[in-house]
Amino acid sequence: MTSIWLRTEPDRPRRSPQLTRERIVAAAVELLDGSGVETLTMRRLAERLAVTSTALYWHVRSKDDVLDLAVDEVFGEVPLPGPTADWAADVRTLVHGWRAAMLAHPWTPALIGRPLIGPNVLARTEFLQAALVRGGLTGEDLAVTTRLIANFVIGAAVTEATRQPDGDGARLRITADPGAYPHLVGSGHLDTSRWPDDLLFTRGLDAILAAAG
Repeated sequence: MTSIWLRTEPDRPRRSPQLTRERIVAAAVELLDGSGVETLTMRRLAERLAVTSTALYWHVRSKDDVLDLAVDEVFGEVPLPGPTADWAADVRTLVHGWRAAMLAHPWTPALIGRPLIGPNVLARTEFLQAALVRGGLTGEDLAVTTRLIANFVIGAAVTEATRQPDGDGARLRITADPGAYPHLVGSGHLDTSRWPDDLLFTRGLDAILAAAG
C-alpha cells in the first residue's frame, strides 16, 4: 500500500467535528507508549476515541497510516533550534533531541525502517544537512555523514530501548570467563556502570563530527 505521505488525499468533509486526524494520532501515540506496536489495532484505537472503526477509516486507510503518522508526530517533539555559527553544536542539539524523543517513545526505533518522509522528519533532516553544509560537507561526504549520523542515533536508541532488565547478566557472562574474553573484560564491555549510555552516545557523536569536520 502506498505510504500516506505519497498519496493525494481527497478534501472530504468531516463526518464528526469531534474526530480529527490530530486526535487520532495523539490517541495512537498514547496507546503505543502504553503497550507497543504489536497490540495496536484499529478497533482498540476506535475504542480509545469512543468512535466506530468506520469513523477512523474516514481519516486514515489503515494501521500503517496510523503508524507513519505516529512516528512523524514523535519526530515533531525533537527541538528544532535556530541555526547558530557553530554547526557542530547545532547537530549535537538536534541529534541529542532525536535520541531523547525515541527513548521517550521506545516503540519508535522498531519503525524507523518505514518511509521517513513526513513533514516533521523532513524538516529535521533538512536542519541536519544545512548544518553539515555549513561545516563544509557537500556531495558524497554530505550523504555519507547524514547516513552515518542517522544510523548511529537509531542504533543507539534501539540498543537502549530494547535492553533487557537483566542486562547485567551479559557482563557477568563475560567476566565469568576472563581467559576467553580478556579484551572485553579489560575494556569494560557492556559495563554500564563504567560506560553509561549518555557518555558513549556523546563520545560517539563527537567522533563522527570530528571526522566530518
